[in-house]
Amino acid sequence: MPKQLLLIWAIICSGIIAYFCLIDSSKIPAVNFPSIDKIVHFCFHFGFTISWILFFKKELKGREANDYKAYLISFIFSVFFGITIEILQSVLTTTRASDVTDVLANSLGAFAAVFSSIAFKKQIDKI
Repeated sequence: MPKQLLLIWAIICSGIIAYFCLIDSSKIPAVNFPSIDKIVHFCFHFGFTISWILFFKKELKGREANDYKAYLISFIFSVFFGITIEILQSVLTTTRASDVTDVLANSLGAFAAVFSSIAFKKQIDKI
């Protein structure tokens, strides 16, 4: 897949996550499921990190240690993106607040994405 398409996909995923994390929480349907918020944060950042790994693997292709750089850059980007969203929630919204446990869920999702990408490296390299 061309790296331009992977970049567009990663940016779209990032925008969707930012949108859903910053919209008025009263517009989100209530779900009575324990810890659903943390599960959503985990899943958002799992997908976010995978999409950026795919892009960075193409972008860095042919360079020494490109896979590990792609994993590291994507993980760090995901963590900082999550922290930024949490800060923006407390600054820009009135119905949301920052939460350290959301940052932890984001980071765990990013870590799981890196681990999964390493585990399924052969399949990911075909993309």
